[in-house]
Amino acid sequence: MTDSYSLPLRHFSELREALLEGQDVALVDLREEAAFATGHPLFAANLALSKLELEVLDRIPNRLTAITLYDNGEFYDVQRGERKTMRAAQLLKSLGYQNIALLAGDLAGWKEAGGEIFIDVNAPSKAFGEWVEHHYETPSLSAEQVLALQQQGANIAVLDVRRFDEYQVMSIPGGVSVPGGELVLRLKDVVPDDNTQVIINCAGRTRSIIGTQSLINAGLTQPVSALRNGTIGWTLAGQALSHLQHKQFPALSEASRRVALKGAQTLALRAGVRSVTLSQLRNWQQDDSRTLYVFDVRTAEEFRAGHLAGTRHVPGGQLVQETDHYASVRGARIVLVDNDGVRARMAASWLAQMNWEVYIAEVRAEDLTEQGDWKARVAPAPAVESVKPEQLLNWLSEGNTGIIDLTTSANFRNRRIPGAVWTTRGNIPQIIALQPQKARWVVTCTSGLLARYAVTEVAGLTGKPVYLLEKGTVGWIDHGLLLERGDSAYLDDAQDRYRRPYEGTDVSPQAMQDYLDWEYGLVGQLEKDGTHGFRLLEA
Repeated sequence: MTDSYSLPLRHFSELREALLEGQDVALVDLREEAAFATGHPLFAANLALSKLELEVLDRIPNRLTAITLYDNGEFYDVQRGERKTMRAAQLLKSLGYQNIALLAGDLAGWKEAGGEIFIDVNAPSKAFGEWVEHHYETPSLSAEQVLALQQQGANIAVLDVRRFDEYQVMSIPGGVSVPGGELVLRLKDVVPDDNTQVIINCAGRTRSIIGTQSLINAGLTQPVSALRNGTIGWTLAGQALSHLQHKQFPALSEASRRVALKGAQTLALRAGVRSVTLSQLRNWQQDDSRTLYVFDVRTAEEFRAGHLAGTRHVPGGQLVQETDHYASVRGARIVLVDNDGVRARMAASWLAQMNWEVYIAEVRAEDLTEQGDWKARVAPAPAVESVKPEQLLNWLSEGNTGIIDLTTSANFRNRRIPGAVWTTRGNIPQIIALQPQKARWVVTCTSGLLARYAVTEVAGLTGKPVYLLEKGTVGWIDHGLLLERGDSAYLDDAQDRYRRPYEGTDVSPQAMQDYLDWEYGLVGQLEKDGTHGFRLLEA
């Protein structure tokens, strides 16, 4: 058992100095996402204890990185007095991480020492978007102005820079899906008329600001404005959204690529982006003194068809939007890969302004030989005894078998094995304590992957026989067995995912307005925090 007293403390002042000096900083918040969203330091990375084995190897790839843990006083096992930080440190040490400390005073200590607290998720990127609009005076139009232009039959094009699945849920009528990382590369194919007024939208503010300013920074000639406040602003104006739309950008032409490349090259120089040879990249991959991330910023289809070995696929627009998730070690070195010279430079220009050390990999078509989807690296899973769905069905008829389901709360609401209880991995002890009479336990999740890590955990906590459901809940479904659906008492306070105020179609107008008000205040928060290091382009 890892004892909290055996771990060193790392103070706010040390972390602040490390951030200002550009050192590798992994400040890890172990709470579930909804709790994390209630408040955290600007560059904290949310790596919930529940999914640590599934995420940490990619998000903190260097085992020598200085990791600082905090949990805001949350317990893994109240009866044994074991904090989530203690449990996480134990897991991290078993995976070979060597430099682990606790945040002195936890989150309260950060506040007391003068550290700024940011709510919501992806705070660095959202704050950066507001900073960009403030300093570059990014043009925007209100929802009412855009609707008026549409009603007048004006020569406009509305381009939605979110992920395609977000666009399909809800979109501006007439909008075309052009995810932000593709915007500069494909603009001339999507909007061939130089006189067309281009309007960039997302759900809220950040991606539309970055998309609009990307076109301006790249020197493209069309008049362009952001849709102020995105689909939130459209909804608050009482205007109807479209649903299940499927308009996407056309195939790339050489003419569009050529125009975009010229602008991207000039912009990358202004941003101070450098290139790196594959030989140097391989050397960096062997250097354990720095954290290194290598991202392929093209489309998923292009990545699948052929990519550089050892790269992770992250579309450029999403990388800029979610830097804390993909590059969880602040101060790390980042290398970007594409095959057109545009998308990597555009994403890199933004990362450089966010004060990342970022490079473009010098690659040729023949270097992109590895095929298939990106696969996450996960911790070795223990060998455990499994049970087939038919056997579980028999046990359930006897009434003395408990089922723990570790899937997402959304999946549990959608479909579950009758009688299953839901919990996050980090709260297993509390759920077990409620049902001490069970003779045995079966652990499941959607596929069985996360559940496998928890089997020995549950056995140690209960002293009872514990089994993994073979192939998880999917295996149960494949056998055509009965499912339950709908609300559950176990979901009344689900914390595994923070519901964004800009997603879905049933968010209250007040929640939307509160979210916008928070975003407007981010520039002021950045000034108070003082660790962001954001910088403007060279003139």
